Amino acid sequence: MPSLRRGEVALRYWRAGGVAAPVVLIHGWCCDHTYLEPQFDHFARRGHAVVAVDLRGHGESDKPRQKYTMRGFADDVVWMCGELALAKPLLIGHSMGGIVAFDIAVHYAGVAAAIVMLDAAVVLPAAARAAIPPFLDRLRGPDYRTALRDFASTALFIPTDDAARKARILDAMAGAPRHVMVSTFEALRDYDPEPARGRKLAPSLYVAGDEPAARSDIARLKELLPDMLYGQVVGAGHFCQLEAPDQVNAMIDRFLAVAPPSPA
Repeated sequence: MPSLRRGEVALRYWRAGGVAAPVVLIHGWCCDHTYLEPQFDHFARRGHAVVAVDLRGHGESDKPRQKYTMRGFADDVVWMCGELALAKPLLIGHSMGGIVAFDIAVHYAGVAAAIVMLDAAVVLPAAARAAIPPFLDRLRGPDYRTALRDFASTALFIPTDDAARKARILDAMAGAPRHVMVSTFEALRDYDPEPARGRKLAPSLYVAGDEPAARSDIARLKELLPDMLYGQVVGAGHFCQLEAPDQVNAMIDRFLAVAPPSPA
């Protein structure tokens, strides 16, 4: 896997060459670039230049002991786009990666041609926010891997999700370093989407999983992004991009076909 070095930190990525408009894929909390593999293959087959990143602290990228923030991740991704000469990419982010894509659209005007947020908690619902303090307390304790498994198995999957895939995901997520788990989840808790209010952002699509409780407060998100398009998959939980890639990819394709041009 190739890498770029930003200061003392190696940031790794997976790349497919192509001449069509670039696509950058951004994974979620305690995940890595492989969690968007169906989207990587989909756009690579269509001749796009595609880059799937491992965010710092994740996958094969370096995992320094530091404070992790959504702005820090966004800054890394923007820097990588510059280093790799990816002009006006489509940003597709799953979960935390969707927040990173949103933050780039808000704070780095003109970088993204459009953004896609896949079941991302951009605006935390009140019930989800209330559940965070006790979960973080468990993550800070010695049995943090069990805490992550308990949370993820109940909050991120639905009964129709593939059981073998679920087991692999839980194993992989539980293997993340505790300092990354904790600091990054604190960053999810603290993320403030309000700077988007009143701004004209890049065209945006939100794709929700088919879950009992919404991952994001969609009413508030639509206040921040009044032109945002919205879709929901059928019969797939939080990892909808893996569980139902044909549905997700079709919605992204349709979004690209009807989305207005990005503001300059």
